[in-house]
Amino acid sequence: MDQKIEKVLNNEPNYRLIRTILTIITIAILFWSSGVMDFSKVNSQGTGIVKSILGGIIHPDMTLLTDFSKDSLWYLIFETICIAFVGTLIGALISLPLAFLSSANIVPRIVAEIFKLLILLIRTIPAIVYGLMFIRVTGPGPFAGVMTMTFTSIGMLTKLFQETIANIDTNILEAFESLGINTWGKIRFGILPQLFASFLSTIIYRFDMNIRDATTLGLVGAGGIGAPLIFAINAYRWNEVGVILLSLMILVLVVELLSTRIRKKLAYGI
Repeated sequence: MDQKIEKVLNNEPNYRLIRTILTIITIAILFWSSGVMDFSKVNSQGTGIVKSILGGIIHPDMTLLTDFSKDSLWYLIFETICIAFVGTLIGALISLPLAFLSSANIVPRIVAEIFKLLILLIRTIPAIVYGLMFIRVTGPGPFAGVMTMTFTSIGMLTKLFQETIANIDTNILEAFESLGINTWGKIRFGILPQLFASFLSTIIYRFDMNIRDATTLGLVGAGGIGAPLIFAINAYRWNEVGVILLSLMILVLVVELLSTRIRKKLAYGI
């Protein structure tokens, strides 16, 4: 018995050597990649701007919080939430059929591979590029932001939905097939009940991400609170920058806490 154990141990790969080689390669790539970083342009002016931003956060212009007009901070925060919510919802509705069409255990493999390629193409384009594209098509404003959130959500949600579908219990599908139930019946009564909680958790997580992305899209004119933020930065109104950043921090924190709580409830029932 001892000889068998010793033989097995001797036949195991030398993981220590493999880890050492990977570590050396990683360090070498890190040093090589750091060569593109140019620190020569870092000067006292940049340091002063950082101090001004931090000072604006510490001493924000609280008068902006008392304005409730259509162009106020509160309205733009609400607009940012709406852009993220509508974009996530539309993206989820489109992602659901795409996920099934890209699942080889649901449809023929050739069909699944075609739709996987389509999703891959959608996922390769960054959100900021989508934003610039849709601004040219629809003009600046919230609609461009919604379209951008929709396409970025489709790429991620379809991928995660498809991975979840790949792990479903196929015994139920086989039982439904023996009963002569069609494909739609299998999906409705055999698949969706297994996937509902996981799908909803993934959608909430994507909405959490879209809140941050919607803020960034505002910087290029796709609606939301990003536009006044970049205007305040360009005008060196650091107190306004401070209150906008504080509002964004609070918004992201609240959404993060709520989404984490809901996803934990869906996953563990607590």
